Amino acid sequence: MKTYSIAIHGGAGTLVKGLMTEALEAEYRNALKVARDTGFEVLKNGGSATDAVEVAVKLLEDSPLFNAGKGSVFTAEGTHEMDAAIMDGETLNAGAVSLITGIKNPVSLARDVMDKSYHVFLAGEGAMKFANDLGYELESPDYFYDEVRYQQWQGIKDSDTFQLDHSVKKEGKFGTVGAVACDQNGNIAAATSTGGMTNKKWGRVGDSPMIGVGNYANNKTCAVSCTGSGEFFIRGVVAYDVSCLMEHKGLSLEAATEEVIHHRILEINGDGGLIAVDSDGNIAMPFNTEGMYRASKSSKEKEEISIYKD
Repeated sequence: MKTYSIAIHGGAGTLVKGLMTEALEAEYRNALKVARDTGFEVLKNGGSATDAVEVAVKLLEDSPLFNAGKGSVFTAEGTHEMDAAIMDGETLNAGAVSLITGIKNPVSLARDVMDKSYHVFLAGEGAMKFANDLGYELESPDYFYDEVRYQQWQGIKDSDTFQLDHSVKKEGKFGTVGAVACDQNGNIAAATSTGGMTNKKWGRVGDSPMIGVGNYANNKTCAVSCTGSGEFFIRGVVAYDVSCLMEHKGLSLEAATEEVIHHRILEINGDGGLIAVDSDGNIAMPFNTEGMYRASKSSKEKEEISIYKD
């Protein structure tokens, strides 16, 4: 039996020690642990990597602590627009949704795009029509309301300012969520979900739902889920860049992820991090910010839950 493993993230950014209460930090660590361990149990019981990453991301979406699902930030109109993507490294099948509202678990809708449509990426009204056709029940705006998120928005609403969730330099709530996994058959998968940026306008879409940018999986190389400054990650085609370095340059997972996060993305002024796994169950979780909510677990009995640079 091959090594199986999972890694998850809950956003990267200015996570400075001492700015968060011990109680809140404990909440984050527990949320990461529950999501990681639940996804790992899927793998331990012989489940697929795709099922494991979906389960883990759904739990992170259900937590108000992260900028995805229930904890999504407010747009300039005071609404919530969510994005998500999922990809199966064995088949290269993928599904993604963007600019959706009222969906409790965007990652599951992305999974349905992959499994139940002929398409890869659905957005806005079309994605919502697809959800309706599948019988999705919409949550009310109250479900997504969070006082911290609301106050973040109040500070910059009615201005041309937007706020990347991961760049808040005070006790606050962070970030895009994601998961990558390798199952017992050596198949890998990735899933990513986000509520975007506070006070965003004009239907802005970040890197998270873009296949090859914020989310990618290919059994030949790696599965990647990104978090950070979306515009720069889009320009750097970050997730595929890692895969490309492995496939065409022969770099290891660790070397490829380090090169992309600590050199290539920095050269274009991007910041953030990613989690990645290969089909041997190896895990990498590099970031170039002060911290990144992250957790991992392997059948080799290695596990981690971290927030800051250790």
